[in-house]
Amino acid sequence: MIALLRRLLLAALLAVPAAAAPAASAGPAAEPVTQNPISASFSDTYADPAVLRGKDGWWYLYATSDPLHEAPSEFGLMHIARSRDFVDWEYLGTVFDEGDRPAWTTDTSFYWAPDIRYVDGRYVMYYTVTDTVAEPGPWNFAIGAATAPTPAGPWTDTGGPVVAPRPTGNGDYFNTIDPALLSASDGKRYLYFGGFHGGLWVTELDESGLRAVGSPTQVTVGDRYEGSFVVERDGWYYLTASSANCCAGPVTGYSVYAGRSKSPLGPFVDHEGVSLLDSRVGGTQVLAQNGNRWIGVGHHTIVTDVSGQDHIVYHAIDRNDAWLDAPGGINERPTLIDRLDWIDGWPVARAGAGPSDTPQPAPVTASSLGIVSDAPASGDALMAVRGSWTAGTDATGDGGDVGVLSDGAEVRTARNAPGDVRVEADVRLAGTFSVGVARSGRNGVTVTVDAAERTLSVTSTLGRRVESDTVPLPSRYDGAEWTALAVEVRDGRVVARLAESRLGDADAEVAVDLPRGVAKPRPVTLAASGGAAQVDNLTVVAAHEPVTTRVDEPAAGDTVFSEDFDDPALAGGWEWLRRSSSVTVGEGVLRWPLESVDVVGAGNTGPLLLRTPPEGDWIAETKLHLDLGTGTIRNYQQAGLIVRVDDDNLLRLGDVAIWGTRQVEFGKELDENGALRWGAHLGGPVAETMWLRIHHTTDPATGEHRYRSASSRDGVTWRWGATWTLPAGTSPQIGLYAGGGATPATVATFDWFRLYEVR
Repeated sequence: MIALLRRLLLAALLAVPAAAAPAASAGPAAEPVTQNPISASFSDTYADPAVLRGKDGWWYLYATSDPLHEAPSEFGLMHIARSRDFVDWEYLGTVFDEGDRPAWTTDTSFYWAPDIRYVDGRYVMYYTVTDTVAEPGPWNFAIGAATAPTPAGPWTDTGGPVVAPRPTGNGDYFNTIDPALLSASDGKRYLYFGGFHGGLWVTELDESGLRAVGSPTQVTVGDRYEGSFVVERDGWYYLTASSANCCAGPVTGYSVYAGRSKSPLGPFVDHEGVSLLDSRVGGTQVLAQNGNRWIGVGHHTIVTDVSGQDHIVYHAIDRNDAWLDAPGGINERPTLIDRLDWIDGWPVARAGAGPSDTPQPAPVTASSLGIVSDAPASGDALMAVRGSWTAGTDATGDGGDVGVLSDGAEVRTARNAPGDVRVEADVRLAGTFSVGVARSGRNGVTVTVDAAERTLSVTSTLGRRVESDTVPLPSRYDGAEWTALAVEVRDGRVVARLAESRLGDADAEVAVDLPRGVAKPRPVTLAASGGAAQVDNLTVVAAHEPVTTRVDEPAAGDTVFSEDFDDPALAGGWEWLRRSSSVTVGEGVLRWPLESVDVVGAGNTGPLLLRTPPEGDWIAETKLHLDLGTGTIRNYQQAGLIVRVDDDNLLRLGDVAIWGTRQVEFGKELDENGALRWGAHLGGPVAETMWLRIHHTTDPATGEHRYRSASSRDGVTWRWGATWTLPAGTSPQIGLYAGGGATPATVATFDWFRLYEVR
């Protein structure tokens, strides 16, 4: 009965009198560019960003609760801005005000990390609640949700938690934070959430998408990841998440990593097959700081532009301006955007180049061929072949001006589309809706959504050769609600995807390989049968050209120095600082029992073995054997490479035990106006025997030292990580360290230390 009522409603909507065709609006400037941070025009800080294209054609950008500007600035309970092109932004206000806080949360609760989606014809925002009325004590983290008829609001809280607080049993609560929805092609909706204290989890949601059902499944180890975001691509579910301290000011090493699984429930593994649930935790690097102004790059959204190119939207910290002037102690984390490439089956920002600080091509958001995407029936860019193609208005949603195809109608573009083309539109239909690409007579490609049969199909015809495939639509699909259909022809293949939110979700996806000669520059056609169809946000553009090769990684050349630890006297040039009598050298190894000492913080008790490196570019490397076991808490036993200006200005790359995990940590300590700051980038995975590298370069413009980390479990395959800097005019030394705890008794064994030229 409900389905019948919805069909009757859609029929009534499609039968409304056609509105007068609006004048064609001016499109964006040719080849627009973005300049990070993209939030600079309306804010000083805009953290934990989330993005969604509304049915009105605007791109909406949301952020966590924070002051918007340097003082004086009022604290805002989550923020909203919008743009047509990711270049020019308009700030709209906050999600909540003090007077309309959700009643089930306390009047001192914070609301963090919004995740915005389109669910069953309305907008749903999931967000973190830090304190609830029902649970005693502070920081009883939960996930809430609010709904709205438009992306700008007004927002109505749903009256209770989507995921309730989760007590640990020790008087506190797991970090039930940072929600991210996935509407998967298996017909279910999943909500990912969690953080460092407890790990990342996933739970199924009920049909409304507003309450968790069943028992959640843990998908990462407890002490590594937060800020998850999941996309479905090429038969895989990719879990991307951030790691390390988000908010350590000028030493923030926050970064983004990925794992993938054939199931939304995991297990998720990285490109070497290491699970994100392992104590020696896995994770393929997606985004890390590269030595420019941006550090702490993370907590992201993945968004696809209309050409099919993915982009990663994230926050970062300017290492030269890390804090809001006031109120004190708040990190300044504006929003950035960069191209996201898929190389060898894995996502990576700018082919591995990291965050940009120069102008970059903006996401493609406007149509070619003269189409006004948010008023597609205006002008003469599309012509009716049969039936009627008229301008109408979305009377129940926020779509605004729409195009209406009558039952049996077909329209085509007045100009040819490229052979490799991407067509996208939000559609509502009663019967079937088809997109034709490269059509000439019977030849060409046709993609059809059939609301009655609940199928998505692709057919390619070239003479007598017909290739086709059909997939079912999930039970949640409703033709009476707006759904985004994307059709991409590129490199001899057509892929069609139907999605609610177009954020890596999929109601269905189907693909067919095309015979040579099918994809040619020809008009695009739209057709409806079995009832009228509404079309909005129509774009026809050249399909993006994917980047398929990573930027070059550093490579070691000739050896310029080697210490094999054969002679207890060591080679010339070494200097011990606070040498421990327990450290021994000889017979090809340096044996270094771990003690309860450290060089981070004010104590400065840890022994160091140091030497002056050569001028120019070089790579330092060591082979380390360190058995830290797995699973048990051995904070913070470690050993590895160190770069030192003095005891309060240093970098440290080591294999370290962090609670139950074992990770590669590349950290930095500095003295900031008398305050010692420590932060780190986290890498890995680790093994009992590790190879560690630090690559040194000098900024030719400033003389600043730049150091990039790498680790390997076999000495052959390297994982390159983040870049830290040390000031120009200093003469840092390079060497070895060990320490962090004497219990249980553990010995770090270094097989050798080498310095290489850079090839």
